Order: sequence, then C-alpha cells, then structure tokens
Amino acid sequence: MTNPATEEPVATVAWGGRQDCERAIDAAERAFPAWSARTAYDRGALLKAAADRIRERVEELAPLSVRESGKPLAEAAGEWKVAADLFEWFAEEGKRAYGRTIPCRNPRKRMMVLKQPMGVIGVITAWNFPAYNPARAWSAALAAGCTVVARPSELTPQTALAMAAILQESGLPPGVLNLINGEADPIAQAMLDHQAVRKISFTGSTRVGRRLMDGASRTFTRLALELGGNAPVLIFPDVDPREMARVAVAARFRNAGQVCVAPQRFIVHEKIYDRLIEHLAEHARQLKVGDGMDPATHVGPMINARQRDRVEALVSEAQSRGAQVLAGGRRPPERSRGYFFEPTVLAGVQTDMPVYSEEIFGPVLPVTSFAEVEEAVRQANATPYGLAAYVWTNDLPTAVRACEGLDFGMVGVNEWSPHSTEAPFGGHKHSGLGYESGPEGLQEYLETKLVSLGGL
Repeated sequence: MTNPATEEPVATVAWGGRQDCERAIDAAERAFPAWSARTAYDRGALLKAAADRIRERVEELAPLSVRESGKPLAEAAGEWKVAADLFEWFAEEGKRAYGRTIPCRNPRKRMMVLKQPMGVIGVITAWNFPAYNPARAWSAALAAGCTVVARPSELTPQTALAMAAILQESGLPPGVLNLINGEADPIAQAMLDHQAVRKISFTGSTRVGRRLMDGASRTFTRLALELGGNAPVLIFPDVDPREMARVAVAARFRNAGQVCVAPQRFIVHEKIYDRLIEHLAEHARQLKVGDGMDPATHVGPMINARQRDRVEALVSEAQSRGAQVLAGGRRPPERSRGYFFEPTVLAGVQTDMPVYSEEIFGPVLPVTSFAEVEEAVRQANATPYGLAAYVWTNDLPTAVRACEGLDFGMVGVNEWSPHSTEAPFGGHKHSGLGYESGPEGLQEYLETKLVSLGGL
C-alpha cells in the first residue's frame, strides 16, 4: 500500500484469496442465527457504541485515511464523522423494520407481512471514500440482522481495518463481520458462488458492476450496485457568476474530483458563459495542491499513477480538438513525486469529447453552453449514467422544469449535497441498482415474508 502523495510505502497488510473468503462466509453463516435472533435494540446499542468510539477517535483515524487515500485532512475527518452518523442512524432505523397486517376477504383467515434479515451479505467497496463506503453498507446490513463478509479496496485497507476493530471493541460477536484484503475478482467469485451469500453490495465502476451482474445471473445472488456517474450542472443566467464560480470550484475539486456524485459537466447558459469561465479559472488557480497532511492543502493527489495518466490523456485529447485550458492542465512542476494533477478548467468543450462524455474521476472541470431549458435538459440526459445532477437558478418554474426532466436518481437545486444519512442514495440507468442510506437502505437487507393463517 502506497501513500499517493509521496509514492512511499505506508504499511503491509495481510493478503487473502478465494479460500479465505470461503472460510469467512462459513463463519458469517454460523454467526447469522444468533445475530439475527438478537433484538433490534441490542444490535442498535452496539452500533451506537461504535459511532461514539469513532467520534472520540476522529483525530487519530483521519490521518490514517489521508496516508492511504491522499485526501486533505479536513475531508478525511469529515468522512469519519459521517461514518459515525451512519452507524448511529441505522442503530435507530433497525428498530423500525416494520411489517404489517392485511385485512382479509375471508373472516376465518389472517395475513401478516414480516420483515426478516436476509442472511450473509458480501460487501465490496471502493477507495475514494474508504470510511464512508464501508460504513454505509455495514451499518445497514448489521442493523437489519445480517452478517457481513467485507472486502475493502486494496488501495485503502487500513481505514476498513480500523473500523472493523472499533466494531469488535464495541462488542460485535465473532463471525458477524469478516474482513478480507485480497484480489477483487477471486473474492467476488467466491461470494457469487457460495450458497450462503444472499446478496452482494458493491461500490465501484460500471465495468465491474456489469461483471457482477453477469455472475449473479448464474447464481441468482441479489445485487446492490452503486456505480459510476457523470453529473451535469445546469447553470441558468439569473445566478451571480462570481459566487457561482466560487462554490462550483469547491464542489468540483473535492477529493481531487474523485467522487461519484461530483459535479462534472458544467452546462452554462450562453448569457453568462464568458463571465463564469473567467471566474472559474480565477478560483481554480487559487487552490493549493499538496500533501493532505498539510492544513493549507485544498486538493490532494489522485489515488495512483494510472488514474492521473488517464486524466492527463483526457485533457490532452480535448486540447487537441480545440478545448481551451484556462487553468491547470498539467502535473504541478514543483511536485516531482506523488500522483498530482493541477485543478483544471476547460472551456470550449464539445459534447462528443471524452472529457465530457466519460466519467473523469479527477480534478478537471469542463464547460459547455446552452440557450434554452429544454436544450440543457436534453444535453444533461445524453449519457448512460444517471446518478446525480445539479440545477442552479433563482427562478422556481425553471427549477421545476429542469428537475422533472432530468433522468437522475438525485437532483440538487442550488446545493451540492443532494444526499444525506437519512435520505435514499441511488442512481438510474448505468449508475446502479438499489439504494443506500435512509429507510430504503435498511430495506435492502430485509426479506419480505407473507404469513397466512387459515381455519380460524
């Protein structure tokens, strides 16, 4: 495991394979009857204790995440605090796994709908939010009464190990949560093939999500997939270009742009296009690029050389086809080591350029223009992705028209966070299946059972 800011080794962790995963699944299967039989109040008290421990230790946990993911220290600390919120939320929401009774046509019959824990859950998570991604799935599955076999990203395993240790300290019984570091494909195949695994929750790329869907068709394993995004930002002419640029730059370059819901395609009304791109470039140039442990850093490194090289190629290709680099566009010359790329603003972007049509997952802000609301919505929807979208306007009818026309799972109007612990997180089209967070996140790990009593 390598620090992306220095390219130096951070730590060595145990490396498992398919057999280790199979043993972990067996352990989770053995632990399931006792864990699922505990009351939601018992499970909730344990998860709440874990949330409290996380909050007490944020100052020691955040640097751990910085060293393996590269993000600024303040962002890492905020991420751990949200992880604590997730454990606390599902500690309470697990108590609301309500069923219902159904009035019957037959007076000698009674019908009840029960909600019961699904069983063993496989959880595979990504590196960009090494605390948030596992916490979101683990907390919901454990609160529902399921047991978990978890595989964190090989790039950021220490954060997940620290979280698992906290759950163990909080009283989680052996076998309820089993964590394996190892190569993704053999572990995923073990999860797909084992009869005890009822569902796999995956956070990552659409390409890998498609492979999991192919495998699940073989075994009828259920899936929850949180996949890629290519979020459009519709900016209308009644906003203040200077203030719009300030908040847009902060949102776009969070975690070096390595965020699935990050605003990416900036679709700007032609009346304010020229003024806005000038302010965007101005604010982007003011961002400090550096090691996440430096309190002055705004933008840390990308996760590895492959990601940085891909982003560099997207910018180069756009330039060769006429896009103008207004800020950034290169590796920082003062940074000889580390996977850094300058916060970049591209103007004159065409909709058929890969930097517009593909998920960038890096610190690049491409801008194009529009004239009418319908044109902007059509442009925004012209993508296989459908995770998040953003609308900025002070005109209510315009906001309503845009929101209703956008084919995305989450739409933020005049804000950059259309998601929270208590609200459903999910996408349309190629951006995934199912939901995380909110009441919907708990339901993902519960089976529905009808009990019909006759002859009464």
